[in-house]
Amino acid sequence: MARTHEFTFSGDPDFDFEIRTTIGQAFSGAADIGEVLAAVQGIRAKDHEGWFAAWRGLGDRIAAQADAAAAAGHTVSAASAYLRAASYYATAVNAVASLPSDEDLLPTFRSHRAAWDRWVDLVDLDIDRVDIPYDETTMPGYWFRSGLAGGGPRPALVVVNGSDGALTGLWSSAVSGALRRGYDALVFDGPGQQSLLFERGIPFRPDWEAVLTPVLEFVLAREGVDAERVALYGISQGGNWVPRALAFEHRFAAAVADPGVVDVSTSWTEHLPTNMRALLKDGEDAKFDRDMELGMKFSPDLAHTWRFRARPYGTAGYAETMRAVLQYTVEDVASRITTPLLITDPEHEQFWPGQSERLAALTPGVSTLVSFTAAEGADFHVQPLARALTEQRMFDWLDERLGR
Repeated sequence: MARTHEFTFSGDPDFDFEIRTTIGQAFSGAADIGEVLAAVQGIRAKDHEGWFAAWRGLGDRIAAQADAAAAAGHTVSAASAYLRAASYYATAVNAVASLPSDEDLLPTFRSHRAAWDRWVDLVDLDIDRVDIPYDETTMPGYWFRSGLAGGGPRPALVVVNGSDGALTGLWSSAVSGALRRGYDALVFDGPGQQSLLFERGIPFRPDWEAVLTPVLEFVLAREGVDAERVALYGISQGGNWVPRALAFEHRFAAAVADPGVVDVSTSWTEHLPTNMRALLKDGEDAKFDRDMELGMKFSPDLAHTWRFRARPYGTAGYAETMRAVLQYTVEDVASRITTPLLITDPEHEQFWPGQSERLAALTPGVSTLVSFTAAEGADFHVQPLARALTEQRMFDWLDERLGR
């Protein structure tokens, strides 16, 4: 029998996972374990105000340290602190989901992005701020050039975020490892993500080929990129958008879904009572909305979380939101994928259990399924405490596929 964890960082499962996710970024310099654990110590389960205040306060404290270091000319120390502050602010942004009001959302997000931008300015890396053409607007992004010596065109990695992740998470999950291996890398805010959602109100869309094709065109136009060695990585809900795009856009040389997500809606529908699912199936939207509204009155925390999670879909009513989420599936198009695809499969996946295996079954000719276990300290969604192991396995696989 697989070993289960004998320890937790918090008695609240949501808090525990956020702590794991944040301290897992210490591997790439985006967190310091001691300051995180000290900041959240003693916060009781369901104390959402205290939880937000702890992360916001930690971000403020480390940002102040960064400001002082920068003012004194200690550039390396300042850059390190700004990156950590950006990470803590990002966790605070997610903590807003359970607060009664969204009033802290935009100020906290802007603190996160300001700390990130100060890191970009000070860190000893070659980074360009970019704007990627998309529909009638642009998507903001950051282009990282590898500093490794070597002639000839370089491979590149396009990094796709999930539903509520921040750029600091992308740095830790893929970009830092890419640069150390000689890849250029691109991160960006797509529709429904971060600045496009919080500052421009642009919602998600299920047809992510409409996002990733212009992103790929942008990358192919960058100087020094090997057009035959552009890879793609998607984390969390990005594990749905990546295979969706690959079903229509076949020019990527290889891709990683971390983890595989065939049907986004299961993380929503599995929590609905049978009678509520029946109302949706029968088109009884008015009754569904009525019953959901009644249920939310008895669970304010759930109502706050629903509002936060529904926001990126650009919908109004409960049934309208559910029908939007139901569009995020690759069940009917996965067979079109021709790109080599690595799919991570963590034990104890809590949001989309079984879906990595399902995606592999739908793509048998091109996919490689890689298990991550509790015995390795690598279980739970996106292996939060095993990012070094995840990086090793995914980049070794990518290197082999790209002929490196």
